[in-house]
Amino acid sequence: MHKLLSRVRRCAEDYRMIEAGDRIAVGVSGGKDSLCTLLALHEMSKFFPAPYTVTAITVTGFPGMDFSPVAKLCEERDIPYITTDAAIYDIVFAARQEKNPCSLCAKLRRGALNTAAKEAGCNKVALGHHLDDAVETYLLSLLREGRISCFSPVTYLDRTDITVIRPMLYLYEKDVRAAARRNDLPVVHNTCPRDGESDREEVKELLRTLAGTEKAVKERIFGAMQRYPLPGWAPEHPPRSRKGSILPLEE
Repeated sequence: MHKLLSRVRRCAEDYRMIEAGDRIAVGVSGGKDSLCTLLALHEMSKFFPAPYTVTAITVTGFPGMDFSPVAKLCEERDIPYITTDAAIYDIVFAARQEKNPCSLCAKLRRGALNTAAKEAGCNKVALGHHLDDAVETYLLSLLREGRISCFSPVTYLDRTDITVIRPMLYLYEKDVRAAARRNDLPVVHNTCPRDGESDREEVKELLRTLAGTEKAVKERIFGAMQRYPLPGWAPEHPPRSRKGSILPLEE
């Protein structure tokens, strides 16, 4: 928890993600990333200098997923919990039978989440993207589309008047996995028919191969994204040399 909270706080401060009076909706899919984001922001709200509140929101839409353990977790920690159905499986797989469903699925999920957040009186939505997600998205854009691009740590959506924040960006996926295990978080099995079959899995394998000869490959790519910088990626405290990086080398 100490590592989780220290990295989340540093990320939030570097990108000015949280302001006094914010009402933050955490998108909780039931996976380890979103559950750790919820836990971190809830715990950090107890000592962060800018007071804020946290609400958990789950967008349902796939059959066979039981979110009752997530509801129990929120009840035990006194976190407001909202569920909203987007009928994703019925639309994407049953009705339209999309051959490449991930884009439409993500669009439907984001729309439902932002709408629910707005209805709940929240002005920000927190997503659980970590360092590995950012590096993989960057490489996907570069290799598949020939563009240098990635989502931003903070994004204002003028159509909904919602600001999206990603406070987990200073954590590696292995850190998130360890935090979920050690805190016994109720991870919900994803029943999506395409789970684990996306282009992202190929990029994960590419990074594993590169890491076999270059241990700091993910850190260097992430640092380049900040130093370049990509739009919205320049932090309050610019990355230093490799030895004094804001991120430790992956162990």
